Amino acid sequence: MNNSQFDKIKNGKGFIAALDQSGGSTPKALAEYGVPESAYSNEEEMFDQVHQMRTRIIKSPAFNADQILGVILFEQTMDREIDGKYTADYLADNGIVPFLKVDKGLADQENGVQLMKPIHDLDETLSRANERKIFGTKMRSVIHEPSESGIKAVVEQQFEVGKRIIAAGLVPIIEPEVNIHSENKEKSEEILRDEIAKNLDKLAEDENVMLKLSIPTKANMYKELIDHPRVVRVVALSGGYSRDEANEKLKENDGLIASFSRALAADLYADQSAEEFDAALKNAVDTIYDASVNKK
Repeated sequence: MNNSQFDKIKNGKGFIAALDQSGGSTPKALAEYGVPESAYSNEEEMFDQVHQMRTRIIKSPAFNADQILGVILFEQTMDREIDGKYTADYLADNGIVPFLKVDKGLADQENGVQLMKPIHDLDETLSRANERKIFGTKMRSVIHEPSESGIKAVVEQQFEVGKRIIAAGLVPIIEPEVNIHSENKEKSEEILRDEIAKNLDKLAEDENVMLKLSIPTKANMYKELIDHPRVVRVVALSGGYSRDEANEKLKENDGLIASFSRALAADLYADQSAEEFDAALKNAVDTIYDASVNKK
């Protein structure tokens, strides 16, 4: 593990950018960027298009290590290059810590939750991640209802996989997202907080994780998790909130920083000039950074 990167993620001021749209969500991300499905004829061309989008974001002067602590990458992005360097190397050389999305998507909803699909090639992926100088990983589950047994299953699966990631020398970002449209969102968050705390208490002193959580309904709901000695950092997903709404909610939570995807790229379009693109990205970065470091 890179100790300087660990210190930056644990103590640095800023946020983590999520550029990890996978095969299922890439067409929508490209469409929102202004690249319709008619612009590519197969999956390879689709991933070429999204890598161009991500490269444009990463190379923008608005995308800087003073405000952005790390970036979550999709597996194909990890294996591609920016200016002749593997993407993670390019980021690290510019002072930004690279993470990798390792989950394979969600299983069907059952018992109020969606577990992760099996990650059959996890060990091989983690080995490649180490070769590509990845610092940590991310994996996502979704909670729809306040089912105690369902949420317990989600958290236990996340920590079970997380321990394998730790054993490979990486820091896992555990992401049990609570659906922001859930009618009982706050109750789900209470159950989730308690289940995560139980699993954190079982970790050894040399086992550390990060958490990526929906911004809670009740401000500072996750403060005890943020303060837990086994937690490197707690980051928040935008989860479908607009950037302004996500930023306002984020400001109410001490110690919680952003890890936004859609809210980061919402105003970026393929047909913008370099000046327009960089200005739109700068506005997004500035406001998300402010919400991450300046609290009410």
